[in-house]
Amino acid sequence: MRKTMKKREHFSSRFAVIAVVAGSAVGLGNIWKFPYVLGSNGGSAFMLVYILFVIVLGVPLMMSEFIIGRRAQTNSFRAFGKLVPVFRWAFLGIVPTIAAFFILSYYTTIAGWTLEYLYQSVIDGYGNSDAATIKNSFDTFSHSMVMPLVWQLCFFALTAYIVYAGVKQGIEKYSKIMMPLMIVLMLGMCVKSLSLDGAYEGVKFLFAPDFSKLNAQVILEALGQAFFSLSLGMGILITYSSYMSKNEKIHQTAAIVVFTDTLLALLAGVMIFPAVFSFGISPNSGAGLVFVTLPNIFNQMSGGYIFAIIFFVLLT
Repeated sequence: MRKTMKKREHFSSRFAVIAVVAGSAVGLGNIWKFPYVLGSNGGSAFMLVYILFVIVLGVPLMMSEFIIGRRAQTNSFRAFGKLVPVFRWAFLGIVPTIAAFFILSYYTTIAGWTLEYLYQSVIDGYGNSDAATIKNSFDTFSHSMVMPLVWQLCFFALTAYIVYAGVKQGIEKYSKIMMPLMIVLMLGMCVKSLSLDGAYEGVKFLFAPDFSKLNAQVILEALGQAFFSLSLGMGILITYSSYMSKNEKIHQTAAIVVFTDTLLALLAGVMIFPAVFSFGISPNSGAGLVFVTLPNIFNQMSGGYIFAIIFFVLLT
C-alpha cells in the first residue's frame, strides 16, 4: 500500500508571511523587553548599537534561516538533517530547539502577566489608580506563587489552540488581523504619551545619545536584544519559512520584517519613555517597566479601559 503524504500548507500571500514573521519578531520582544533593556542600558546610545546589529547581522541571518526552512520544508529540528544527512550536521537541529525551550520558560511567564493585565483591564482594576498603586499591584502579582502560574497555563492552552488550527486558519488568520491593529493602536498611544507633561525628557532619553554610557556590557545587551527581537537562532524562522511559497522573494521579505521590527521597537520606546518620565517612574525599573507604565497611559485616555483591553489582547 502506498503511503499518502499530506500536502504541506503554505502562507496565502506575502502580507501573511510578513504579518506572521513580524508578529513573532515584534510581540513581547519589542513591546515588553526592548523598552526595559533600553532603559537599563542608557537609552539612545544602546538603541544606536541595537539598530547597527539589526542591519548588519539581522537581515543576512534572517535570510539564511528563510533559505534553510524553505528548502527543507520541515521544522528546525529536522531541517539540517534533511539538507545534509550527516549526523554532525543533523545535530545542529537540536541547538535551536534547546534555545527555544529555555526562552519559552520565561516568555510564557511574561505572556501570563499580559493575560493578568487583560483581565484587570476587563474589570477596570487599575481605573483611576495612581502610579504608586499600580507599581505595588504589579509587585504583589509578580511575587505571587499561584496566579502567574495559572495565567501561564492559560497562555499554553491558547497557544495550543492556535497551533492546532493550522497555518491558514490559525497563526496566519490571527496575525493578519492583529498586526495592523497593533500598529494603529501603538501610534495612537505614542500621540497620547507625547502629549503628557514632562514628555520631552523621555524623548531626549530616547534620541539624545550619551556615549559615555556605552561599554562592553551595553554592546552585548544590544546584540542579545537584536537576536531576541528578530527571533534569530531559535528555530522559529526556519519553521515559519518552511510554509513559504517557492515564489517568495526572501531578501525583500527579510528586509521588510526587519524594518517593521525596528520601527515598532522605536514606537514602543516613544510610547513608553515620555510616560515614564511624566509619571516619575524610573527608566531602569526592569522587567515590570511596561506593566507599570501602560496602565498609567490608559488612565489618561478617554475610554482608556477599552484601549487597554484591545492592547493586551493584541500583545498576548
